[in-house]
Amino acid sequence: MDAAGEELADRVRALLNGAGGVEERRMFGTRAFLLDGHILVGARPGGTLLVRVDEETGAALSTRAGVARAVMGSRTMGTGWLDVAPRVLADDGELMFWLDVARENAEQSG
Repeated sequence: MDAAGEELADRVRALLNGAGGVEERRMFGTRAFLLDGHILVGARPGGTLLVRVDEETGAALSTRAGVARAVMGSRTMGTGWLDVAPRVLADDGELMFWLDVARENAEQSG
């Protein structure tokens, strides 16, 4: 993981501090944050945030500037996996928005 990805992981960790049931694990070149064994978000190289949502929510959110369907290796993922560009995450308020979206999705599907 590069410095930008580590910095994002530190920010995510700080914002999720005290959130029950959240664990951190290295997965797929990403520092993943999981709730009850399901990925919420991941800090990726370059400071990109990987966000897991349901397909319908992902389709709606992917129209926002700086948000795209995640690409893992040569594979473009479905609309339930989003990459959020570092420029979108400049402040903790915006990062918290994405963490909340991921948690809401996990709670609804879990």
